[in-house]
Amino acid sequence: MSIRALIFDLDGTLVDSLPDLAEAVNDLMAANGLAPHATRAVASMVGKGVPVLVQKAFAAHGVIVAGEVLDAHVKTYLGFYEPRATRLTRLFPHAADMVKELAKSYRLAVCTNKPAAVSREIVDSLGIGAEIAVVVGGDSGVTPKPAPDMLWLVAERLGLPKEDVLMVGDSANDVASAKAAGIKVAVVRYGYTDIPADELKADFVMDDFRGLPAVLEKLQ
Repeated sequence: MSIRALIFDLDGTLVDSLPDLAEAVNDLMAANGLAPHATRAVASMVGKGVPVLVQKAFAAHGVIVAGEVLDAHVKTYLGFYEPRATRLTRLFPHAADMVKELAKSYRLAVCTNKPAAVSREIVDSLGIGAEIAVVVGGDSGVTPKPAPDMLWLVAERLGLPKEDVLMVGDSANDVASAKAAGIKVAVVRYGYTDIPADELKADFVMDDFRGLPAVLEKLQ
């Protein structure tokens, strides 16, 4: 195996977007007469795309939303979130330096269940847009993570076989997607998952992005 590209999850892996996500969720709750959620509670709702995030936010108040009602709430949520998506969001420590260093030798991509346009806006605003060759979002037209389809689509757009790609994530969703896709996966310990990283059954576990060179060395 010779790794030629890395695919990063976005929220909880590459960027700490929780403050912006939580504010948008709580604006949606307020618009519907519901109490706000604690920021950390919102973290457990993130990772399976905007519709699931919205469903979980309402479900935590005992409100079930689906169908056209869910679609309307998703539209409202995005109206709150997208204008502020880069206001408080920051790269996690060591991510910027490692991304810039890795880009000298590897192709880099982002695979996230959030919409592609706002995801591209985030990486561009944080100064790593030039290093990220491909961004695939939950609106890409294929089944989102934890299905393997998005990772296969990223590999296709990179022009590489899946065997040449490493996935870097933070959650059970990322691990399940990578394993279903036949792609090696490393996870960070600081992400938004409620399950400890060491229990996610990833191929590699790292404290932070500084662990990536050692992981890549093992895969060469």
